[in-house]
Amino acid sequence: MRNLSVTTFIHILFTLAIGILLVTFLFFVSWDKDRRKIEEINHYKLIADAFLSSVQLNPTEEKLKKFYKDFSVKPIPMEKAKEQIAKHGKTVFGGKSIYGQVRVFEIGGQHYIYVQRLGYNLMLEDARPKNYNFGIATVVGISLIALLLLLYLAILKKLYPLKRLHREIERFAAGDMDVKISYKYDDEIGKIAKSFDDAITHIKELITSKNLFMRNMMHELKTPITKGRIVVESIDDEMIKKILIRAFDRMNELINELAQVERVTTRNFEPVTESTTLQQVIDKSRHLLMAEKGKVSVEIDDVALNTDSKLLALAIKNLLDNGIKYSKDKQVLIRMGSDRKIEIVSKGEELKHPLSYYTEPFSQEEKRSHGFGLGLYIVHSVLEKLGCKLGYRYENGENIFVIVLGKKC
Repeated sequence: MRNLSVTTFIHILFTLAIGILLVTFLFFVSWDKDRRKIEEINHYKLIADAFLSSVQLNPTEEKLKKFYKDFSVKPIPMEKAKEQIAKHGKTVFGGKSIYGQVRVFEIGGQHYIYVQRLGYNLMLEDARPKNYNFGIATVVGISLIALLLLLYLAILKKLYPLKRLHREIERFAAGDMDVKISYKYDDEIGKIAKSFDDAITHIKELITSKNLFMRNMMHELKTPITKGRIVVESIDDEMIKKILIRAFDRMNELINELAQVERVTTRNFEPVTESTTLQQVIDKSRHLLMAEKGKVSVEIDDVALNTDSKLLALAIKNLLDNGIKYSKDKQVLIRMGSDRKIEIVSKGEELKHPLSYYTEPFSQEEKRSHGFGLGLYIVHSVLEKLGCKLGYRYENGENIFVIVLGKKC
């Protein structure tokens, strides 16, 4: 029941309500029919016994009239009744008593009572007013069903804007930033729509502000780096020159990497896939890492990949970088696991929190003073775009981060 949508729940609720109402109505009709049949039989028996017992006392005309009035019957010509009964009559009841016998016939919904005693025959017509219980019950039942149907349609109509709101939210979640949510009524749904529209506007302003900041920051950093790179060429000391050139190149790579991360984390970004190999991707990762020789050990079986090699190399580079930074011996191993898994292994203490904690931006252990806590966030975002998964386990004093290559690779 928890996973049912509101609309489906309403469908089920009203279907059950109408079904229960129909079953109740049919049960009442059946019960009322049996009850009326039993009442009629008892009534006609009473008439027959009362009349036959009074006939033997030779009642006067006045007593007969009183009898007819008390039992709501009236005598009718025998010949006319016999003719109608022969053509259209249906026997409803027949019985005998010590006084004589009685038979009840039905013609077009009207009941006729035939009483016979020792050659004394009498045909009586049931003059009681019609019983409207069935008609009233039918009208009440139909009215209740109609009321439930109207209430059902009114609720569905009231909830219809929620479907429209859901579609607009899905469009926004898919990356359409031009969604405009409006609702003309000031009820709860209208307030939700207005709040969400305000949130969309605020998010668009934040994204615009963030993009502007990132572009300005990268532009402002590029200028001094370029100038510094030019000045370095005039230094005579080759060792210092190489160190500075490498530092400026690393700054340029970091800026380009930051731009790449910004591009990857946008919703409408699509990776550029190409045919490559795992060895080529790892070579790109080590080039981006610019680590000293001996820091990274590689034990892999080369496999063919169809993925965005730059992004996958960026993810592996961040995992290698984290492994070197936080390991006890400043060493990291990249190896091939089972079922197309890449494992990055380093010695160190086990993570204090679940992996999901570190894949959020700006998350890091309290004791770590360097870095911004973006490494695993970048890795998680990149792998998600590539259709891969990031895993983690701790074994024998080693932190093992696992990249599970998805089917897209």
